[in-house]
Amino acid sequence: MLHSTMNRREFVTGSLAAAASLGLGPRFLLRPADAQTTPGRVMVCLFQRGAVDGLNMIVPYGESRYYSLRSSIAIPRPGANGGALDLDGFFGLHPSMSALQPMFDDGELAVIHACGSPDESRSHFDAQEYMETGTPGDKTTDDGWINRHLQTTSPAKPTTLRAVAVTGNVPRALAGSESVYAAASLLDLDLGSGRQGELARAAIEDLYRGRTDLIGRTVGETLDNYEIFTNLGGYTPANGAAYPNGDLGRQLREIAQVLKSNLGVEVAFLEVGGWDTHVNEGGADGQLADLLRTLADAMAAFRIDLGNAMDDVCLMTMSEFGRTAAENGTGGTDHGHGTAMLALGGTVAGGKVYGDWPGLGSSQLYEGRDLDVTTDFRTFFAEVVERHLGNDDIATVFPDFAYGPSNRLALIS
Repeated sequence: MLHSTMNRREFVTGSLAAAASLGLGPRFLLRPADAQTTPGRVMVCLFQRGAVDGLNMIVPYGESRYYSLRSSIAIPRPGANGGALDLDGFFGLHPSMSALQPMFDDGELAVIHACGSPDESRSHFDAQEYMETGTPGDKTTDDGWINRHLQTTSPAKPTTLRAVAVTGNVPRALAGSESVYAAASLLDLDLGSGRQGELARAAIEDLYRGRTDLIGRTVGETLDNYEIFTNLGGYTPANGAAYPNGDLGRQLREIAQVLKSNLGVEVAFLEVGGWDTHVNEGGADGQLADLLRTLADAMAAFRIDLGNAMDDVCLMTMSEFGRTAAENGTGGTDHGHGTAMLALGGTVAGGKVYGDWPGLGSSQLYEGRDLDVTTDFRTFFAEVVERHLGNDDIATVFPDFAYGPSNRLALIS
């Protein structure tokens, strides 16, 4: 509610924070699609910013070298107290990720290990940019790989609301000429109901009416269409799904609500930080365990909530790089190279850990310290784009990348 002591310009600044985060060409909403039609294929991208420790997320308990490298933070073998949850006799889930094990066993969840960028950077900023532009090592790329996917395909529905991001600003992966909508909360454009809402809208229109610049057009279109999101209130997750408290649970809950509202969204993006575990990472318990528990519980709730609609959804995780194979002197891990990524959905050929395992021997480690990358992240992303979303223009989405039968994972059925 608008406080009586807040001046009009202060109110407008706050109310339009989400509108200011729109991407280029901000024509982000039309009328909602017919609720009886099918939503079509959807890709949900979850970025674990900060570089997740893939070796403790998906534990190579079958390799003894893992335990000699991590004397205090290694996850015990399956069957031991706090032990990994067995996946295939060699790899196991971190025990705090138990919510995902039934989905692996049912063939809906897949793991891609030793996955990452061919670029050697251990800079968070550079590695995240390369992963989002889809052009590792090239800082001249203007747009993101997801936006290029949108540029090379037609909408599945007559709508411009093809891509949303539950982020404060348009993420690099979605930057480009195709319109996207980004907001820290997809539902935070509520200007109030009744007379209060009318006054708020009138105040904003009075400030911006007649402006023809980007902000003026964006605000006008936002005001004309914000009811589409605000009318989505009062949502109750289906099938007893219980999202964890906190931002990640809320973000996935909002995405589930939007997808089930059938607005024509084809791509959703969200992010969660905190994975830069240099100090006191912990093992079966501790800092990383808490983060992984929230991640797994949120993903599991999303899958349960969507029910049969998950047949057309692929939820994929990514992180800019992994952590050092050996723990450091402060009970943590430093910036590394290869990591583990996940894919969950009805088109995923799950129940398997994909990728060639490079080993953790001293001669097998990248630069003598990190898990090596044997699966280029673009192979994973390209397969989702091609086989899940049906876009065969991979050469445009991932330029200068050789993708074909020789390096496909067969991850998507």
